Amino acid sequence: MCVRALFAFSLLGLCAVGRAEESLHVRIHALIEAKAKADGVALSAPADDSEFVRRVYLDFAGRIPTRDETKAFLNDTTADKRSRLIDRLLTAPEYATRMTDLFHVMLMERLGDNPEWTKFLRESFEKNAPWDAMVKKMLRADPKETAHPGASFWISKRLENYGQNPVDYSGLTRDVGRLFLGKNFQCCECHDHLTVDEYKQQHFQGLHSFFKNTYLVNPAKMIVGERPTTEKTPFASVFTKIQMATSPVLPGMRMIEIPALAKGMEYLEPPDRKTNNPGVLKFSPLKEISERLPTKLNADFTRNSANRLWFLLIGRGLVHPLDLHHAANPASHPELLDLLAKEFAEHNFDIKWLFRELALTKTYQRSSKLAAKEAPEPKYFATALERRLTAEQLLQSVIIATGSDLKTADTLRAKYLKAFANQPRDPEDEVTPSLKAALFVLHDDAVLGLLKPKAGNLVDRVSKLPDAEAVDELFLAILSRKPSADERTGITKMLAKHPEKRAEAIGRVAWALLASMEFGVNH
Repeated sequence: MCVRALFAFSLLGLCAVGRAEESLHVRIHALIEAKAKADGVALSAPADDSEFVRRVYLDFAGRIPTRDETKAFLNDTTADKRSRLIDRLLTAPEYATRMTDLFHVMLMERLGDNPEWTKFLRESFEKNAPWDAMVKKMLRADPKETAHPGASFWISKRLENYGQNPVDYSGLTRDVGRLFLGKNFQCCECHDHLTVDEYKQQHFQGLHSFFKNTYLVNPAKMIVGERPTTEKTPFASVFTKIQMATSPVLPGMRMIEIPALAKGMEYLEPPDRKTNNPGVLKFSPLKEISERLPTKLNADFTRNSANRLWFLLIGRGLVHPLDLHHAANPASHPELLDLLAKEFAEHNFDIKWLFRELALTKTYQRSSKLAAKEAPEPKYFATALERRLTAEQLLQSVIIATGSDLKTADTLRAKYLKAFANQPRDPEDEVTPSLKAALFVLHDDAVLGLLKPKAGNLVDRVSKLPDAEAVDELFLAILSRKPSADERTGITKMLAKHPEKRAEAIGRVAWALLASMEFGVNH
């Protein structure tokens, strides 16, 4: 090799090493920017401090910042204040509460609640448990698990049947594919998918074989049992009628061999009906899937996990819809998805680490204001994407904004879930305003009561201020920003017209801000 060629080769090597040593958030921006530049898409400017502080509190604390927290951040002039705030929120007690709500909604899709399940999620996030370890516990549903019995709720809830309806094993199979592999095999139970060439009936039936012999021993205690799996699952397409059979198998992987065990010899520990002990099988499909699915070697799991965490913070998946990973629906930024999956796995599925890197990106910290007259396609992530607040975020934010007693949140929780939460099995990944929610905000006495003056609350405090200051305080407390000149002038004039009903007028302004789209979305 000549000296010139050797020198060039060395430079390339140094550049590659340099890129690898760059922080993940820097590499993310480079990939987002490169695609936008190549396609002539203008990127929005960085979000201002007001927009950023509201966004980061909503994402990591599950609420808007208080008026004092907002003012402290806006008045901070240090260069690293954003990264310091991110770090502080990630280590605050509210982080575990927010993650518990967030992952509960994602994983259970409003199917129900359970205190032990909540405890499992909360303690996992308090200890920053690896994501693969959490999924392993959920899929194993081990009746002998004493530290976190609530992990079994993910499967046990899906094994419940209602009245004469059979257990929805198809729904359980579908949810495993959707939520943990990013592939919705719902249409593959009876035949190969009609529109997605990669999704086969074999994939559905192979997954189904892990769960077909599970049953619910004790719903109250979430005890899941398994009957012995002794033979392959037969199936045939409704179109071809060709008979086939499958062992338990994950998509794209080798079938698991079912051991030949004599009848009566299937258990290491036989079941005991008197004690509700389901026993311990020598061959447990649940054990097999819990050890094979959530691993670094399973590309479907790592890519889906990275894609969903990106969605939770950025507002749209690199692959979208989230549960339709296939060649005809590629990632908007394939190299970025590969990078996120690789780095997440290499960092031992550390959710907090990945969230920190994503929050530090220019993509996360971009403004929701457009850089051009026409909005770019969402897949470019050229501007911050609006996301509606969850029912939990909305409730906590209303309590914070109005300066109400935190105990009030407990009394209003059921009402907010009824008004703002999606129906069971309806993923909360889109902004879907409803008449039901609008009527709730307009007429619910408990909500309207938060806007009546009480010692120390927002309306009481603001009513004692001069008009211009009152307007500023309302905007800081509710929208985490100062009003524009026009907003300040218009509201000040309105307040001046009603000096005899000042507190009531201020309450109505506060209601208008709370009911606004600006308050209801993360922007």
